[in-house]
Amino acid sequence: MKNLARCLALLPFAVAPLLFSQGAVPSVPGVDPLAPTQGVKSAAEIDREWQQSVAKYDTERNRLLAEEQKQENDGPYRADWATLEKYQQPQWYKDAKFGIFIHWGVYSVPAAENEWYPRNMYRPGEGAYKNFREHFAQGDESKGYKDLIPLFKAEHFDAAAWAHLFKESGAQYVVPVAEHHDGFSMYDSGLSDWTVVKMGPKRDTLGELAAAIHAEGLHFGLSSHRAEHNFFFEGGRTIRSDVNDPKYASLYGPAHQWFEAKGDNHDLSNDWTWVSEAWTRDWLARDTELIEKYKPEVVYFDWWIGQPNFRRAVAQFAAFYYNYAATHGSTAVIDFKDYSLDWKAGVRDFERGQQDHIIADHWQTDTSISDASWGYIEHDTFKTPSFLIDQLIDIVSKNGNLLLNFGPRSDGTIPDEVQATLRAMGAWLKVNGEAIYATTPWKSFGEGPTQVTAGAFHDTDTKPYTPEDFRFTVKGSTVYAIGMACPKDGKATIRSLGWAHEGASLPIASVELLGSSEKVKWTQAADALEVTLPAGAQCQYAYALKLTPAAK
Repeated sequence: MKNLARCLALLPFAVAPLLFSQGAVPSVPGVDPLAPTQGVKSAAEIDREWQQSVAKYDTERNRLLAEEQKQENDGPYRADWATLEKYQQPQWYKDAKFGIFIHWGVYSVPAAENEWYPRNMYRPGEGAYKNFREHFAQGDESKGYKDLIPLFKAEHFDAAAWAHLFKESGAQYVVPVAEHHDGFSMYDSGLSDWTVVKMGPKRDTLGELAAAIHAEGLHFGLSSHRAEHNFFFEGGRTIRSDVNDPKYASLYGPAHQWFEAKGDNHDLSNDWTWVSEAWTRDWLARDTELIEKYKPEVVYFDWWIGQPNFRRAVAQFAAFYYNYAATHGSTAVIDFKDYSLDWKAGVRDFERGQQDHIIADHWQTDTSISDASWGYIEHDTFKTPSFLIDQLIDIVSKNGNLLLNFGPRSDGTIPDEVQATLRAMGAWLKVNGEAIYATTPWKSFGEGPTQVTAGAFHDTDTKPYTPEDFRFTVKGSTVYAIGMACPKDGKATIRSLGWAHEGASLPIASVELLGSSEKVKWTQAADALEVTLPAGAQCQYAYALKLTPAAK
C-alpha cells in the first residue's frame, strides 16, 4: 500500500488529460442554443462543456503544467507557505515607487460604462445591456461579446510611442493587462482561439509593448484577471444569449453562477462559487505560459485568486515563478490583494486605497487616472496631476508604490488628458524625484491636519492638502520634507523637525529647495523648523526641501 500511495502522489500531472473531455461540443437538433441554462444544466454539466471546448489544447496545457511542476521543485522555493514566506522583494521594486497599469481590450470598443461592460451587457437593467442592444445587437439575440472582437482593431497602436510616454511620466515599471475577466487573451496564447493574435488586431500587442518598454530601460510586468472569468458571464445564462451556446464556451468560459461572499469585508472564504480542478489547472497553465513567453518582473493578480479553490494553484504558481526568476537571473514580484497570498510571500496591493501609517513590509496602491473606469470610456473625467502627485508622495512616505492605471481607446490611441497628466507628473518627478525614488520612510510619515482613510477604495476620500501638511522621506542621512501645498506667504513651518520633537535627532546643516539654486532662509528651533522659500519658488504642485544633517 505504501508503494501505491507513492504512485498516486505522482499522478496529478499524468492524469491531467482526464480533466478535459476530448472533441468538439456537438450541436443537438431541435435544441435552442440560446435558451437560458442557469438552473437547467448542473454546474458539472456546464463545466464539462467548457472543458470540451478547450480540449484541443490538452497537449500544450499538459506540457506547460509539466514544466511548471518541474520548476516549482527546482530552486529555493516550494509550493508551501513556510518556504514562500522567505520571499524578499527585489530592491529595484522598492526603489521604483511609481508604475503604470494599462486596461485595454475588447471592452474598449463600446467605450461605455466601464471594463465590466462584458458582464453587464448580459444583465437586463444594466446600462451596458441597453447600450449593447441599441448600438450593436440591433434586435438580434444571437449577438454577443464575441461580435465586438472584429471591431477591436488597434490600428493606431504604437508600442514605442506608448513606452516613450511612460518614460516621460517618470514611471519605473509598466503592467499591461494580459487577460481581463472577459477571457480574451491580449497576448499570443497557445491555449486559446480567442486571442489578439488570431482575432481583432491580429498582432501580439503585449509582445510589442514588452520590447518597447525594455528599450526605454523600464521594468516590464503583466496582469492576469482570468480567475474571475469562471463566473464573469453568468448573466448570459439567465437570458436568451450566446453564452448558453456550447459552441462559444471557449470564449465565455463556464460562466458559473457567482455565489458572491457576503458581509462587510466580502471575505472570499465565504464564496461558494463552483470552481473545478480543471479550471484552476488551466489557470495555472496559462500563467505559466505568460512567464515562459514574456518573462515579466511583476505579475499582478486581481482579488479572486483568494477564492478557496485557488489556494493550491496559487502556491504552485508562486513557487514556479520565484524559482523561474532565480534560475534565469531575473527578479519576480507578485502583487496581490486581501488574503490571496500569505502577506510575506508577495506584495500587498490596496485597490484605490492608501494607508494612515507606515507599513513595515513594502506595499502598493493601484488606482486609475479615470474617475469612473479602468478601461477607456467616452466622456470620462480624470484625476488632476496635483491629486495624483500628492497621492504618490503620501504613499511613498508610508513605504508604498503607486501603480497608476489608464485605459487606451480601442484604436490604440491614448486620450490627451491622460498624456497631459502623465507628462505633468514626469515634469514634477524630474525636479523632485530625488525625494521619491530609492527613499525609505523617516521616523514619521509626516504631519498636518489632512487625514487619510486607510484601506481599499478610500483614496478619493482625502480632502485637499494644506500648506501645513508635510510628508517625510529619507535617503542615507538626508531627510526630505515635502510640502503638500504652497504657503501663500512663502513661509513653511515644520513642527516635527523642531529640537523638542523628532528633529532632536536631526540637527540641520543646510536646507535646499529641489529645483532651485537660490539660497533658502531657515531656522531650526525647539518648536519647529522655519523655512522661507526663495522668491518666485516654483511650487504649482508639492515642493521638496532637502535637509542635510550636521556632521556629528
